[in-house]
Amino acid sequence: MMRSVPYLVTLALLALAFPLASAFDPSALQDFCVAVNDSSSGVFVNGKFCKDPNLVKVDDFFLPGLDIPGSTSNPLGSNVTRITVDNLPGLNTLDISLARLDFAPNGVNPPHTHPRATEVLQVLEGTLYAGFVTSNPNRLFTKILHEGDVIVFPLSLIHFEINIGETNAVALSRFNSQNPGVITIANAVFGSNPLINADVLTKAFQLDKNVIEYLQKQIWWNNNN
Repeated sequence: MMRSVPYLVTLALLALAFPLASAFDPSALQDFCVAVNDSSSGVFVNGKFCKDPNLVKVDDFFLPGLDIPGSTSNPLGSNVTRITVDNLPGLNTLDISLARLDFAPNGVNPPHTHPRATEVLQVLEGTLYAGFVTSNPNRLFTKILHEGDVIVFPLSLIHFEINIGETNAVALSRFNSQNPGVITIANAVFGSNPLINADVLTKAFQLDKNVIEYLQKQIWWNNNN
Protein backbone atom coordinates (compact mmCIF):
# COMPACT_ATOMS: atom_id res chain seq x y z
CA MET A 1 0.00 0.00 0.00
CA MET A 2 1.43 3.36 -1.07
CA ARG A 3 1.69 6.06 1.59
CA SER A 4 1.01 9.73 0.85
CA VAL A 5 3.86 12.21 0.73
CA PRO A 6 2.60 14.15 3.82
CA TYR A 7 2.51 10.86 5.78
CA LEU A 8 6.10 10.03 4.84
CA VAL A 9 7.25 13.56 5.62
CA THR A 10 5.62 13.31 9.07
CA LEU A 11 7.44 10.04 9.76
CA ALA A 12 10.75 11.58 8.73
CA LEU A 13 10.22 14.58 11.01
CA LEU A 14 9.35 12.29 13.93
CA ALA A 15 12.48 10.23 13.32
CA LEU A 16 14.56 13.39 13.50
CA ALA A 17 12.76 14.75 16.53
CA PHE A 18 12.89 11.78 18.88
CA PRO A 19 16.70 11.53 19.16
CA LEU A 20 16.76 15.21 20.08
CA ALA A 21 14.32 14.56 22.91
CA SER A 22 16.89 12.48 24.78
CA ALA A 23 19.28 14.62 26.84
CA PHE A 24 21.48 14.09 29.88
CA ASP A 25 20.57 17.39 31.55
CA PRO A 26 17.30 18.90 30.30
CA SER A 27 17.65 22.32 28.73
CA ALA A 28 16.83 25.13 31.11
CA LEU A 29 13.35 26.62 30.85
CA GLN A 30 14.19 29.64 32.99
CA ASP A 31 17.17 31.90 33.75
CA PHE A 32 18.26 29.76 36.70
CA CYS A 33 17.07 27.17 39.20
CA VAL A 34 19.13 27.41 42.40
CA ALA A 35 19.08 24.06 44.18
CA VAL A 36 17.49 23.85 47.61
CA ASN A 37 16.95 20.83 49.84
CA ASP A 38 13.72 22.10 51.39
CA SER A 39 10.89 20.60 49.35
CA SER A 40 8.36 22.96 50.91
CA SER A 41 9.96 25.97 49.25
CA GLY A 42 10.58 24.69 45.77
CA VAL A 43 9.66 22.64 42.75
CA PHE A 44 11.41 19.35 41.90
CA VAL A 45 13.46 19.81 38.72
CA ASN A 46 16.23 17.52 37.40
CA GLY A 47 17.09 15.98 40.76
CA LYS A 48 16.96 19.17 42.85
CA PHE A 49 14.27 21.51 44.10
CA CYS A 50 14.29 25.04 42.74
CA LYS A 51 14.69 27.83 45.24
CA ASP A 52 12.12 30.60 45.15
CA PRO A 53 13.67 33.13 42.72
CA ASN A 54 12.81 35.94 45.14
CA LEU A 55 15.07 34.31 47.74
CA VAL A 56 18.05 33.75 45.47
CA LYS A 57 21.29 35.50 46.48
CA VAL A 58 24.57 36.08 44.64
CA ASP A 59 26.26 33.59 46.97
CA ASP A 60 24.11 30.84 45.40
CA PHE A 61 26.30 31.29 42.31
CA PHE A 62 29.62 31.70 44.13
CA LEU A 63 32.11 29.31 45.73
CA PRO A 64 35.60 30.34 46.91
CA GLY A 65 38.64 28.17 47.51
CA LEU A 66 39.45 26.46 44.23
CA ASP A 67 42.91 28.01 44.44
CA ILE A 68 43.67 25.84 47.51
CA PRO A 69 45.48 22.59 46.64
CA GLY A 70 43.77 19.37 47.65
CA SER A 71 45.68 16.98 49.88
CA THR A 72 47.62 14.34 47.96
CA SER A 73 48.74 12.55 51.14
CA ASN A 74 46.98 9.31 50.28
CA PRO A 75 47.89 6.01 48.58
CA LEU A 76 46.98 7.40 45.14
CA GLY A 77 48.95 10.62 45.51
CA SER A 78 46.10 12.62 44.00
CA ASN A 79 43.04 14.61 44.96
CA VAL A 80 39.98 15.68 42.99
CA THR A 81 38.10 18.73 44.29
CA ARG A 82 34.71 18.71 42.58
CA ILE A 83 32.48 21.73 41.99
CA THR A 84 29.01 20.38 41.26
CA VAL A 85 25.42 21.26 42.03
CA ASP A 86 25.92 19.69 45.46
CA ASN A 87 28.25 22.47 46.64
CA LEU A 88 27.40 25.24 44.15
CA PRO A 89 23.57 25.23 43.96
CA GLY A 90 23.44 27.86 41.21
CA LEU A 91 24.69 25.17 38.78
CA ASN A 92 21.33 23.42 38.91
CA THR A 93 19.96 22.84 35.35
CA LEU A 94 22.92 24.70 33.77
CA ASP A 95 24.57 21.52 32.41
CA ILE A 96 28.08 22.37 33.63
CA SER A 97 30.47 21.61 36.49
CA LEU A 98 34.21 21.46 37.05
CA ALA A 99 36.95 19.95 39.18
CA ARG A 100 40.47 20.73 40.33
CA LEU A 101 42.92 17.82 40.15
CA ASP A 102 46.09 17.82 42.26
CA PHE A 103 48.89 15.29 41.79
CA ALA A 104 52.02 14.54 43.79
CA PRO A 105 54.94 13.19 41.72
CA ASN A 106 53.83 9.76 40.43
CA GLY A 107 50.33 10.45 41.73
CA VAL A 108 47.54 8.82 39.76
CA ASN A 109 43.87 9.48 39.12
CA PRO A 110 42.98 5.81 38.57
CA PRO A 111 40.88 4.47 35.69
CA HIS A 112 37.34 5.76 36.09
CA THR A 113 34.34 6.94 34.13
CA HIS A 114 31.76 9.72 34.33
CA PRO A 115 28.38 8.20 33.44
CA ARG A 116 26.70 11.49 32.68
CA ALA A 117 29.34 13.73 31.11
CA THR A 118 32.11 14.37 28.64
CA GLU A 119 35.22 15.83 30.29
CA VAL A 120 37.65 18.45 28.99
CA LEU A 121 40.87 18.47 31.03
CA GLN A 122 43.48 21.25 30.93
CA VAL A 123 46.90 20.97 32.56
CA LEU A 124 47.73 24.08 34.60
CA GLU A 125 51.05 22.91 36.07
CA GLY A 126 53.35 19.94 35.55
CA THR A 127 53.28 16.99 33.16
CA LEU A 128 50.60 14.31 32.97
CA TYR A 129 50.29 11.08 31.03
CA ALA A 130 46.60 10.69 30.26
CA GLY A 131 44.42 8.42 28.19
CA PHE A 132 41.08 6.76 27.60
CA VAL A 133 39.81 3.43 26.31
CA THR A 134 37.01 3.07 23.77
CA SER A 135 34.15 0.62 23.97
CA ASN A 136 34.86 -2.85 22.50
CA PRO A 137 37.31 -3.62 20.94
CA ASN A 138 38.89 -1.34 23.59
CA ARG A 139 41.27 0.89 21.65
CA LEU A 140 43.60 2.93 23.88
CA PHE A 141 44.35 6.61 23.22
CA THR A 142 47.13 8.24 25.30
CA LYS A 143 49.01 11.53 25.33
CA ILE A 144 51.69 13.25 27.39
CA LEU A 145 50.26 16.61 28.48
CA HIS A 146 52.23 19.69 29.42
CA GLU A 147 51.16 23.02 30.88
CA GLY A 148 48.39 24.52 28.74
CA ASP A 149 47.56 21.27 26.95
CA VAL A 150 43.96 20.07 26.72
CA ILE A 151 42.48 16.60 26.24
CA VAL A 152 38.88 15.43 25.84
CA PHE A 153 37.52 12.28 27.48
CA PRO A 154 34.31 11.29 25.66
CA LEU A 155 31.13 10.54 27.56
CA SER A 156 31.27 7.47 29.82
CA LEU A 157 34.60 6.16 28.50
CA ILE A 158 37.19 4.85 30.99
CA HIS A 159 40.07 7.31 31.40
CA PHE A 160 43.00 8.09 33.71
CA GLU A 161 45.88 10.48 34.44
CA ILE A 162 49.25 10.04 36.13
CA ASN A 163 51.86 12.65 37.02
CA ILE A 164 55.08 11.64 35.24
CA GLY A 165 56.94 14.81 36.23
CA GLU A 166 59.25 15.41 39.17
CA THR A 167 57.09 18.17 40.65
CA ASN A 168 53.46 18.51 41.65
CA ALA A 169 50.91 18.79 38.86
CA VAL A 170 47.58 20.60 38.70
CA ALA A 171 44.76 20.25 36.18
CA LEU A 172 41.29 21.69 35.73
CA SER A 173 38.41 19.68 34.28
CA ARG A 174 35.09 20.87 32.87
CA PHE A 175 32.02 18.64 32.46
CA ASN A 176 28.83 19.11 30.46
CA SER A 177 26.68 18.04 33.41
CA GLN A 178 25.85 19.66 36.72
CA ASN A 179 26.53 16.29 38.35
CA PRO A 180 28.70 14.07 36.09
CA GLY A 181 29.11 11.27 38.62
CA VAL A 182 32.21 9.10 38.91
CA ILE A 183 32.75 5.34 38.88
CA THR A 184 36.29 4.32 39.82
CA ILE A 185 36.76 0.94 38.18
CA ALA A 186 38.80 -0.86 40.84
CA ASN A 187 36.59 0.48 43.65
CA ALA A 188 33.41 -0.57 41.86
CA VAL A 189 34.62 -4.05 40.90
CA PHE A 190 36.50 -5.05 44.05
CA GLY A 191 35.05 -2.73 46.68
CA SER A 192 31.31 -2.64 46.01
CA ASN A 193 28.85 -2.88 48.89
CA PRO A 194 27.90 -5.69 49.13
CA LEU A 195 30.80 -7.36 47.34
CA ILE A 196 30.32 -8.93 43.93
CA ASN A 197 30.28 -12.72 44.16
CA ALA A 198 33.94 -13.84 43.97
CA ASP A 199 33.01 -16.63 41.54
CA VAL A 200 31.80 -14.02 39.05
CA LEU A 201 35.06 -12.08 39.21
CA THR A 202 37.19 -15.23 39.18
CA LYS A 203 35.62 -16.28 35.90
CA ALA A 204 35.52 -12.79 34.41
CA PHE A 205 39.18 -11.97 35.13
CA GLN A 206 40.48 -15.53 34.71
CA LEU A 207 42.30 -15.33 38.05
CA ASP A 208 42.65 -17.63 41.01
CA LYS A 209 39.81 -17.14 43.46
CA ASN A 210 42.30 -16.43 46.24
CA VAL A 211 43.59 -13.45 44.26
CA ILE A 212 40.06 -12.09 43.88
CA GLU A 213 39.32 -12.52 47.58
CA TYR A 214 42.61 -10.78 48.41
CA LEU A 215 41.67 -7.83 46.20
CA GLN A 216 38.23 -7.63 47.79
CA LYS A 217 39.84 -7.28 51.22
CA GLN A 218 41.88 -4.23 50.21
CA ILE A 219 40.90 -0.66 51.04
CA TRP A 220 40.15 1.04 47.73
CA TRP A 221 40.90 4.72 48.16
CA ASN A 222 38.49 7.40 46.95
CA ASN A 223 40.33 10.56 45.86
CA ASN A 224 37.16 12.51 44.99
CA ASN A 225 36.08 15.23 47.42
